Amino acid sequence: MNTKLLMSISAIILGIVAIVLSFFPQEISNYAGFERTDLIVLQILGALYFGFAILNWTAKANLIGAIYSRPVAIGNFAHFMIGALALVKLSFSSATLPYIWIAAIIYSIFAILFGYIFFTNPAAKKKSV
Repeated sequence: MNTKLLMSISAIILGIVAIVLSFFPQEISNYAGFERTDLIVLQILGALYFGFAILNWTAKANLIGAIYSRPVAIGNFAHFMIGALALVKLSFSSATLPYIWIAAIIYSIFAILFGYIFFTNPAAKKKSV
C-alpha cells in the first residue's frame, strides 16, 4: 500500500477540517445547533486535527506500519477507528443528518486503511517484490 499517498490525503483532509473548526466555530455552532459554550470545544478540536495533520504530513516520507513509525500508525488507527464507531452509532440514531453519514464513511475508510497498515508488515512485502 502506498502509505505516502494515504498520509498525504489524511493530512490534507484533517488540515481542512482543522482550519474550518479553528476559524469558523461560531458558524459551525449555529449550523449544528450547539450552545455558545461549545465554541471553545470546537476550537480545541480544530487544534487536535491540526496536530494530526502536521504529524501525518511530516511522517508521509517514512515507512509506516509494523515496527516502522508504529506510534504514527497506532495513533491514526485509534483516532479513525474510535471516531468511525462513534459516527456510525450517531448516524444510525439521527439518520436525517447527511453530514454525519459522510463523516462516518470517511472515518471508516481511513480506519480500514490505517488498520491494514498497522497490522501488516511493509518490509516483508517490499522484500518479496
